[in-house]
Amino acid sequence: MENATISLLTHPTVLTAVFVGAGVLILVYIIKLIRKDEDVVVQKTKNEIPSHSEKRKDATHSGKAKKKVADNRWTARNEKQAFSHPWLLTTLKGHTGSILDMDFSSNGKYLTSCGDDRAVFIWDTKDLTHKDRKSLRVNIEFDYATLVKWSPDSKAFIINKFNENAVEVYKVEKKKDGWLQASKALTFPKAHETDVIGMGIASNGRFIMTCSNKTDLVLWDLKGQKLTQIDTYLMNTTCAKISPCGRFVVATGFTPEARVWEVIFNKSGEFVEIKQVKQLTLSGHSSGVYDVAFDVDSSHMATVSKDGTWHLYDTKVNYKLGEDTRIIRSGKYEQASNNALIALSPDAEVIVIATFNTLSFYSTLTGQLDYAIENVFAGNITCLLFDSTGKYILVSGDKHIRVFHNVTGYRCNIQSAKEKLKESQTSATKERLQKLIVDSQAFLDSVEKK
Repeated sequence: MENATISLLTHPTVLTAVFVGAGVLILVYIIKLIRKDEDVVVQKTKNEIPSHSEKRKDATHSGKAKKKVADNRWTARNEKQAFSHPWLLTTLKGHTGSILDMDFSSNGKYLTSCGDDRAVFIWDTKDLTHKDRKSLRVNIEFDYATLVKWSPDSKAFIINKFNENAVEVYKVEKKKDGWLQASKALTFPKAHETDVIGMGIASNGRFIMTCSNKTDLVLWDLKGQKLTQIDTYLMNTTCAKISPCGRFVVATGFTPEARVWEVIFNKSGEFVEIKQVKQLTLSGHSSGVYDVAFDVDSSHMATVSKDGTWHLYDTKVNYKLGEDTRIIRSGKYEQASNNALIALSPDAEVIVIATFNTLSFYSTLTGQLDYAIENVFAGNITCLLFDSTGKYILVSGDKHIRVFHNVTGYRCNIQSAKEKLKESQTSATKERLQKLIVDSQAFLDSVEKK
């Protein structure tokens, strides 16, 4: 029997069947193991899959995250792309932080700007069109300037320091090489508890004005001694400026008008008082006034209001004889923010309004919008400034100053010259007006070709 069994096991057919059967058993066992592992993986996956509402929530957050990344990528790309426009003359670069204010020196040779990068820059205006333009960086120690203004003799400038909330004076001198150097000369005592939103030096050099965003307005002498302090009664103040003639202080705020005060000195130059001149009040708006601007001789003033309108006033009046200011032109502007800035050209023919990062040019001859430039900066426009000739409008924002041709001004020059030619004029005046028309049109043609 034992020999028979051995013989059977050694038979080739039987041996093959045994090996095949063993292989099948092994294969079945392996498949079971694989299926068991798969079941574990599937169960684990099911446990990790969120509910329908959780998926929607995660998808939303994922979408926002992707959008944010994409937006940042596009923003970075846009910042690298240079801004261009046919009206653009040049862009002044040098600041590493946001520019907050600008001012021209009275002799027209220099432009100064300040920003939150703890620097004040002085630019040589004759080099505005050159790539290698001269500039001087003045560092502000442990602070930064929110406002900057030149002295009437162009030998000094003052700033308002943000942290100290105080005025500081810098003396400007020429070096042996003919360029400038600046050094700190004086710091005024602190007078305001809240942020200063207005500061200026009178063109006659008799006083300095500072005003907070509340209602306190202070007059100083040039040595930092307080002359007087008044309440603007505006609830809160948005703007305070000294008129180009140096006689008046104008402030705007929550109330629907710009209030005007006259600063009075006696014949010997001693301060007497500051008094409100109600006949000069710039009224006519139905809501708070954001900003005010002047022409070159203070004979015209312009305001921009929260009510969506701007007004141009004739302020060349004898208020002592009871004459009041009057609105000579009004217009509407498109509100794109909760604030607006306004600039009036030296000849009072052009008004420029800034809302967010858009510039709008208006003709005061018609009251109509002439042109708008959008996306001047990524952020808000912080300051508007015409040069003394009215040929250029300077606009600050982000880290740059953009200088635009006042193309609207050339159009207004042509229109006003044609109107004057209809009147009786001397031959010399006619020749001058005709030349003005030809030259202005030639400039407009050159801009249109860009």
